[in-house]
Amino acid sequence: MPTLNWIGKDKVINHHQDVPYKILEQQYTYSNGSETDAFVSKNKIIHGDNLEALKSLLPQYEGKIKCIYIDPPYNTGNEGWVYNDNVNDPKIKKWLGQVVGKESEDLSRHDKWLCMMYPRLKLLHKLLADDGVIFISIDDVEVSNLIQIINEIFGIRSFLSDIIWNSRKSVSNDAVISLNHNHTLVYCKDIQVFYSNKSKFTLKLDSDGFSNPDNDIRGIWKADPFDSPGIRPNLTYEIENPNTGEVFLPPKGRCWRTGEKEYLDFLKDNRIVFGKNGKSKPQLKRFYSEAEERGKTPKSIWDNVGTATNGTQEIQDIFGSKVFDTPKPTTFIKQIIDLSTDKNSIILDSFAGSGTTAHAVLNLNKQDGGNRKFILIEMEDYANTITAERVKRVIKGYGSEAKPIEGTGGDFSFYELGEPIFLENDLLNEAIGIERINEYVWFSETKSNYIKQNEQYLLGVKEQTAYYFYYDKDAMTTLDESFLRKLKTKAEQYIIYADNCLLDEKLMSKYHIIFKKIPRDITRF
Repeated sequence: MPTLNWIGKDKVINHHQDVPYKILEQQYTYSNGSETDAFVSKNKIIHGDNLEALKSLLPQYEGKIKCIYIDPPYNTGNEGWVYNDNVNDPKIKKWLGQVVGKESEDLSRHDKWLCMMYPRLKLLHKLLADDGVIFISIDDVEVSNLIQIINEIFGIRSFLSDIIWNSRKSVSNDAVISLNHNHTLVYCKDIQVFYSNKSKFTLKLDSDGFSNPDNDIRGIWKADPFDSPGIRPNLTYEIENPNTGEVFLPPKGRCWRTGEKEYLDFLKDNRIVFGKNGKSKPQLKRFYSEAEERGKTPKSIWDNVGTATNGTQEIQDIFGSKVFDTPKPTTFIKQIIDLSTDKNSIILDSFAGSGTTAHAVLNLNKQDGGNRKFILIEMEDYANTITAERVKRVIKGYGSEAKPIEGTGGDFSFYELGEPIFLENDLLNEAIGIERINEYVWFSETKSNYIKQNEQYLLGVKEQTAYYFYYDKDAMTTLDESFLRKLKTKAEQYIIYADNCLLDEKLMSKYHIIFKKIPRDITRF
């Protein structure tokens, strides 16, 4: 498969592994129209560098995000946007200097953009569920580069579609060809899982679709006769057996167009029923399979999900003024979520902007009674004043007396990126607290969520292996026979972290003990 090379690629291709793991510090939870510390919502809005924020989500969310939508900088070179769209943001330039080094001074804006995107896509790939889907909006400037790096990270076979969104209805007379569209690239995590789970995108039936007059619980049905009409002379062709020279023609009259085995399979699965058409003649109707119960396959050109103008109008209705340029309309994001999630899915947007994704999730939950959760990440300073504020108003309700918009209900917790788990000298950062350290070590070993245990120093048990983190910030810990006698959990194998170990190899082999030294042997991810 062809790969794309650019200045700095060798510095960023594995940079996601070097990104410091930082904890998330909850600032407040918004619920019932006010901020509170009474509980933690499963909806999150995070303010901070999205590269570091994505890393911080791994312990809880790796492999669990069903739908990722991102609308990254399009790299147009336009300096005037609220969201700086030419990747010359001081934070990005500082990061490039640290990671790429002096070579960054020679980078074109395309090199910079690719250096910025590559490690973020690597972490997004880790967070996406095996049957999950990622949607990435982009325009013509970087779409070809983006396709090549996604193919490299996700695999070319994971490509599902390039959705063309008719984002503008008016014509730009100052252009050679008026640009009226955006791309949204669609990739899955694992193509085999995607299809084996029947994760086929389908839309709810439109008005011209078939109805379900009997309200049958098996869902939508359509007319699908199992026989074909009689032969027509102008559409009839002879078939000659090359061995015998014998010539065959179709049988006269109507004939079956499916094999006996397929027909019997349909019967066995209760997927065929007898109905009557308008002339009261018997007719076979076949139900859609479970994967197709939602209806029609969507088209790759979207011209009925609103325009950029609609997105701008939504912002003006919420804030009373244009506080954000070129937001996506909620109808566009809603269609993405409706296609790719169920009612309990987690949706992630790591370039959150004005918060359209959260708005769309809340609208859809209100519409169908779903319990979808959103995670938004925004690095700019308006994360609280615009992104989170929009979500607050959507939850509570907004608009004028003449045009009130009812609130969706719901809640979210707002976070800032906190301190790293490791200090520059590779020592553990004790300031973050032992439970945060335990959570990290447990995840680094098991890739699963940490649950606090009753037994001291026990992180948990997974697949008959007990994990202990014998750590005391005020003293050196030593794995010896005295410590072993204190262990209460029985397991086939023990992985024990401590500062030192005095056990001999024979004893460790007898009890299947693996010693790991703090902090040297704590895995960095």
